[in-house]
Amino acid sequence: MKEIHTEIEINAPAEKVWKVLTDFAAYPEWNPFVRRGEGEVRVGARLHIYIESSGGKGMSFSPTVLVANPNRELRWLGHLWVRGLFDGEHSFSIEPLSEGRVRFIQRERFGGLLLLSKMLDGDTRRGFEEMNQALKLRSGSAA
Repeated sequence: MKEIHTEIEINAPAEKVWKVLTDFAAYPEWNPFVRRGEGEVRVGARLHIYIESSGGKGMSFSPTVLVANPNRELRWLGHLWVRGLFDGEHSFSIEPLSEGRVRFIQRERFGGLLLLSKMLDGDTRRGFEEMNQALKLRSGSAA
């Protein structure tokens, strides 16, 4: 099992950060890591996600939503090809720090036979950090 964990503080209320995070249609406008997303943000729904970190190769997958707690947490479970080969449980958490300020935590737990540590440490971590920065900017300027 391998985990990547990143976090950032955002000067915006949880509701605003959640709105930006779950507006998949707008991802091409601002998100440098999750370039496209489609689907309903509800437990049991299948999403269609396309990720591509700067300097990395793109990848499409269709995870299942495990948790959809508005203004708090979105978590999904995805697989590369078949379950057990390369699995990733991705979570986005929004923790209120004070009125109008939150901590945004993005993490993923990877497992499976094809666990590629070098790829995860470089491209994926960079993608998480780039997305965190872009979410911070978008949440601060979003209407």
